[in-house]
Amino acid sequence: MLMIAHLALGFLPLVPAPSTTAPISFAHEVQPLLTRLGCNMGACHGAQLGQGSFKLSLRAFDDAADHREIVRGANGRRIDLNNPENSLLLRKATAETSHAGGKRVDRSDPGYQKILAWLAQGAPAPKSNDPLLESLTVSPTELILKPGQQRDLAISAMMGGKSSAVLDRASLDSLNTEVATVDRNGRIVAKSAGETLVVIRFESLVQVCRVIVPHAPMKTSAPPFVATGEIDKIWQARWLKLGLSPTAPATDAEFLRRLWLSATGSIPDVATVRAFLADPSPDKHAKAIDKALSSPEYTDHWSYKWGDILRVNRDSLGKKGMWAMHGYLREAFRDNRPLDQMVGELLAATGSPYAAGPPNFFMAGNTEDWTEAAAQLFLGVRIQCARCHHHPFESLSQADYYGFSAIFARVGKKGSTEFGLQGKDTTIFIKDEGESRHARTGQVMKPKALGSPVLEDPIDRRQALARWLSDRGNPALARNLANRMWGYVFGRGLVDPVDDLRSSNPCSNPELLDYLASVLIRAEYDQKKFLKEILISSVFRLSAIPSHALDPEAVYATHYHPRRLSAEQMLDAVDMAAGTREKFPDVPLGYRASGLPDVGFASRFLDVFGRPKRVVVCECERSTSASMSQALLLMSGIQLQKKVGDSAGRVARLLKEKVAVPQLVEELYLASLGRKPDAVETKSAIESVAQAGNLREGAEDLLWALLNCREFQFNH
Repeated sequence: MLMIAHLALGFLPLVPAPSTTAPISFAHEVQPLLTRLGCNMGACHGAQLGQGSFKLSLRAFDDAADHREIVRGANGRRIDLNNPENSLLLRKATAETSHAGGKRVDRSDPGYQKILAWLAQGAPAPKSNDPLLESLTVSPTELILKPGQQRDLAISAMMGGKSSAVLDRASLDSLNTEVATVDRNGRIVAKSAGETLVVIRFESLVQVCRVIVPHAPMKTSAPPFVATGEIDKIWQARWLKLGLSPTAPATDAEFLRRLWLSATGSIPDVATVRAFLADPSPDKHAKAIDKALSSPEYTDHWSYKWGDILRVNRDSLGKKGMWAMHGYLREAFRDNRPLDQMVGELLAATGSPYAAGPPNFFMAGNTEDWTEAAAQLFLGVRIQCARCHHHPFESLSQADYYGFSAIFARVGKKGSTEFGLQGKDTTIFIKDEGESRHARTGQVMKPKALGSPVLEDPIDRRQALARWLSDRGNPALARNLANRMWGYVFGRGLVDPVDDLRSSNPCSNPELLDYLASVLIRAEYDQKKFLKEILISSVFRLSAIPSHALDPEAVYATHYHPRRLSAEQMLDAVDMAAGTREKFPDVPLGYRASGLPDVGFASRFLDVFGRPKRVVVCECERSTSASMSQALLLMSGIQLQKKVGDSAGRVARLLKEKVAVPQLVEELYLASLGRKPDAVETKSAIESVAQAGNLREGAEDLLWALLNCREFQFNH
């Protein structure tokens, strides 16, 4: 009768474990095997609703729930403790019975034998006193191999103070199987030249082994690379390891245009270009960098860029909040405020978002939104996945998420009449109490950032977070900001995307990222000093034309990575070349596109060229992809025609001053492309102008053609 009652309730009697067999841990042995076999992946039983009425937690983040589902789910039909080999759990995996996921394992596989032994022991549940997983170690962490060479990995985990080999149940994947493959026994086989990561996952931890298969020595016509600083030396060492070589240096004109677009978001004016090209001094590049970094356009550019990622938008902040935040950012970049100080002011802000900019950081969203925004903006970590389950690619758990969330749990918002009853003001304040609870366990979480100690503060936990981020012994903030700024200057981050720092997203030059983080810390988070270190390097002055096809996307900076101008850069560059100014609604004439406080100022041009909505913190919100609408707008759009033919524009001024045609051609080239035309271009342009109906028409046609060429539309 007792047996019948148990079966009716969906329970099975557990067979005692044989005394001669070492106990098998469900958490540390069975669960990793289920992950290794792919059973709990998102495309299988780890999906939100599972598969075939069988649901496991994604990548085994919930041991208790998974054990319950395996042992007691489906009325206990998934396992047979009296005849373990007959268990549906095993017969499905070996494809002895119908299984949509196909065959996952052979009976001879050690993993099969391990699960079989666990069943024979009575399928014991996870225990509260199971040893905790402390660390995961992989050896070696880097391999340099020739095609066809093989090496074996050693993988061990520290649990309860004891180290155990876990290769037999770890999950191993190569991110690029064309470069190297890895099998489940840890054997890496080099295939072809390149670089890849072998990602090793065991339970909640992730480690990587970098595999480099150098390219064969190549012949190149590029002159020898001259290293002028530590950045150049670090890249030289990286190129040597990979078998790569850099391209030739860019011309002075290319350098100057690239410098201004990268540092200020603007193309240089004609006078600046002429003066730089005529300067014979050996320190002309350093002087040009100083001029760009001290320009008003620098303030516009960086306050606008931070406005993007901080979501400065009148729809969420209100017009008063939008202007307050814009003013704060402009002041910060005009005064060259240390970046860590600015981050601290944003994170720990209180008060009226109308009276000061930083409180606007907390105007959009709630605790979860602030948690995710802070992680992505200031640590470069996309933590969103961990709100519901363990991060599928990283060592980020729900405990990490809700521990970070606890830092913001006492931040509150309430209405205020400081600006009058109709002012609709809000006050950001700190509540007397408030905690973050783990979504699955209900446990109250201690406030911790990702990788930080407990961050307690008697008044405001966010102050403790700000102190931790600015601690000179903690490189987390510096690594994130250094990678972002490298990406903004070079078109791609050392880790790319720039806001997705994780061990399984490979860094193209780990040594350089470490160095840049140390530079930023030593510079006391002075952005201008940091940018100058990058901009003065010989790597920044490499041509955008590669000397070989081995690094087409400039992942390893063997050439400069050309990229399309952003929407705001494109419109400002058109105005600079045409000698005009765009008039935006609700602001006086004179505002540049990259000087606007938000994206609410109507402009079809900016929208067509990919201006973001500023509703998410992700860098991916901005689009720089080409489209037919963009091509049509430049080729036949009324807006461009009006600028080219403006009665107060550049062409009209040159004609009024009766400038000779060769000089007119030269100025139009300088204004649009930042360089003088060569002899062939000069001859062709003069002939084209002469063939037009009149001089004005010919000059306007030439300017129109220059604005439509790829050289104008790219930062190169």
